[in-house]
Amino acid sequence: MNEENVPVESVVREIRRKTRKKYNAEEKMRIVLEGLRGETSIAELCRREADSREVNEMRSEIEQLKQLVAELSLKNRVLKKKLAGQGHNMGGLAPASMRHNPAEKREIIHLVEHSSLPVKKTLAELGIPKSTFYRWYGRHQDYSMEL
Repeated sequence: MNEENVPVESVVREIRRKTRKKYNAEEKMRIVLEGLRGETSIAELCRREADSREVNEMRSEIEQLKQLVAELSLKNRVLKKKLAGQGHNMGGLAPASMRHNPAEKREIIHLVEHSSLPVKKTLAELGIPKSTFYRWYGRHQDYSMEL
């Protein structure tokens, strides 16, 4: 099964499984009893029990999930835009070229720059030709240098 066919829930579940800390029975009892005594807040217990490795792993997981959400959101918007364009076409075919506003172009550039996938694959998933992307990217770079 290739990466593009893996459901999002499976990816999230796998990330959580790999980063989960294992506690033995004594550690679990100690934490539960301390929580029940009420001497320390649950939030403080959680902060104390999470070591820096775990925190870094959680931050990494959050970044991966943010990237996944961004990719899925953009794909969703592109698909909605394609569907909206079909209503104005004879025969119900998708338009030959789809227009993107400047904000969408910047978002696509950002997504491609930060994607864990190769540029070619990311662009293929978004349905954007490489030549179009690199034209946008060149303009984006020229504009960024002027600032």
